Amino acid sequence: MALSGKLIGYVEISKEGDVFHDLFRHNPHEIVAIAPNKVHDCELHDGERGAVGSIISWHYTHEGKRKICKQIIEAVNEENHMAVFKVIGGDLVEELYKSFTIILHVEQKGDGQVATWTFEFEKPNVSVPYPTSMMDYLCDLVKDLDAHGSTNN
Repeated sequence: MALSGKLIGYVEISKEGDVFHDLFRHNPHEIVAIAPNKVHDCELHDGERGAVGSIISWHYTHEGKRKICKQIIEAVNEENHMAVFKVIGGDLVEELYKSFTIILHVEQKGDGQVATWTFEFEKPNVSVPYPTSMMDYLCDLVKDLDAHGSTNN
């Protein structure tokens, strides 16, 4: 019996939504330069960087272990600063979950901006934990990216 789940994390940021959207879609190598202790590489396997249908792999360290996450960009909404990444390989789907989708959305909230991570996943059984540790990791990564060169809004 599979169990579907959804987990949402919010991070208040100082940068504009298009800065984060562009960073994750078109300039992931800058993420590697800004947070090398967390993200080691972002490889393009197929398609054009940032285009729907493109396949990328992130090499990162999480919970003290080097890991890989292979994703296909499923959808992009420039106006709403949103990108949808379906995980198709790596630790998340090969060791833990039957399916895993990551959505990044940045929106205006009051005088600031909020980066929202949404995980939609399917657990193979009740013993598989919710991905709270991965959510904490990505929220911390956003904080690191936001703090870097924060004068460049």
